[in-house]
Amino acid sequence: MATRSDDESIVSQQKSVEVVKKEGSAAFQSQYFFRDTAAGLITGAMAIPLTIGIAIMSNYPIKVGLATVAFASLIGWINAWFRPGNFIGSPGIAAGLAPVLAMGVAAFGIQNMAFCICLTAVMQAIIWKFNWQRYLLVAVPVYLVEGLLAGVGLKILLKFSEFTYEIPAEMVTEDFWNEARIQMAAISAAGLGVFLFLFSKFKDTQPAVPYFAIIIGGVVLAQFISVPMISVEDVELQLKLPLPSEDTTVLMLAYMVFFCAMLAIVDVIEQVMSNAAIEKIDPLKRKTNSNNSLLAILIANLGSSFFGGMTNLDGLAKSTTNKLAGAMTKFSVLIIGTVVCFFTFNTHYLDYLPKFALAAIMLFTGYKMIAGLVHVTHYGPYALILALLTAGLVYKVGIFEGLLIAMVVHGFVHYLVYTKHENMPGKSVVKRYFDNLKKDNSNLQ
Repeated sequence: MATRSDDESIVSQQKSVEVVKKEGSAAFQSQYFFRDTAAGLITGAMAIPLTIGIAIMSNYPIKVGLATVAFASLIGWINAWFRPGNFIGSPGIAAGLAPVLAMGVAAFGIQNMAFCICLTAVMQAIIWKFNWQRYLLVAVPVYLVEGLLAGVGLKILLKFSEFTYEIPAEMVTEDFWNEARIQMAAISAAGLGVFLFLFSKFKDTQPAVPYFAIIIGGVVLAQFISVPMISVEDVELQLKLPLPSEDTTVLMLAYMVFFCAMLAIVDVIEQVMSNAAIEKIDPLKRKTNSNNSLLAILIANLGSSFFGGMTNLDGLAKSTTNKLAGAMTKFSVLIIGTVVCFFTFNTHYLDYLPKFALAAIMLFTGYKMIAGLVHVTHYGPYALILALLTAGLVYKVGIFEGLLIAMVVHGFVHYLVYTKHENMPGKSVVKRYFDNLKKDNSNLQ
């Protein structure tokens, strides 16, 4: 005879099943078709200037950046049918990785970057296979990552600040601050002011509004005033094996391995952090799976390496816009990819985009990355000091070297604290560290 507790248990299980059923497919649900389509169109339009800015910062051709986003969106949607990582995340090239890629282009040449992206994907595949991303945030604390992103944000700010006072070549005179340049700076300041005002007003309802406003306003203004425009090189996208160039030395190859390891780790950590944030903004409060998301981005990275593409992940800015625009499933991502794909093969339309409008968007992006340091305050003064140190090192020394030095400092401080203050033997400190790594973190599945 069934007891009351048994009946309650059965009812609870039935409710649980119903909740699961309500989630439905991550890739497509017919009742959300129009919502997802509208959200995809809005977020796709917003993704264009962001992608252009990040591609410029990465020293990659703009067309390659757009192709990467389109391809990553397709892979993200296909993956959602079988192994969904999140339900509303929007794939794309990451601002946080832009200077890293630029460093790779400077060190190895653009001809070797396809091989680097391929090697990065292989390393991510190993991380995915053994589910190692659960441990990365222990090995590389969040506050170190926030410091790294802040340093990158500062690089972005300085890079695109030049766009705010750039003038056409025919207007350049011996006097740097001539009338044309002063006018351009004033226009840029006004555009940035309008962008920030609209963002503060619509950030919680329709965050795409300031992006549309600055782009449309910039395009209209450019019809009456001579301002510098974005120049998109119509490069040919070729499918070929991602192999290193013939002049690659053994020493350069070794450096590539370390570079790709850093790229893979930062890419994975950013995806894990994005997934945690995407889970919080999901309208149906569905659980994310970082390992499944990693599978999608590594496949996209591997595939993009065959046409010289860039790295990708689910960016929080586009994902937030996607959510607020009404997205409920990853079908919106397919629409985003379609929009970006259109401009990939019709780049001549992008020649109407003024540089000052792009500057406003990228300056805001850089500021948001620096503002992430506010989150570090929750971890205490030590974390904040280390994050600021990391930011300074990343900006001044370099991303790879800066992060490495910061990690060494972090490890040395901990070693001193436990051996000198806690009187713990050195072996015990090391053992404690690896024991922490072995702990399962349910938030990083």
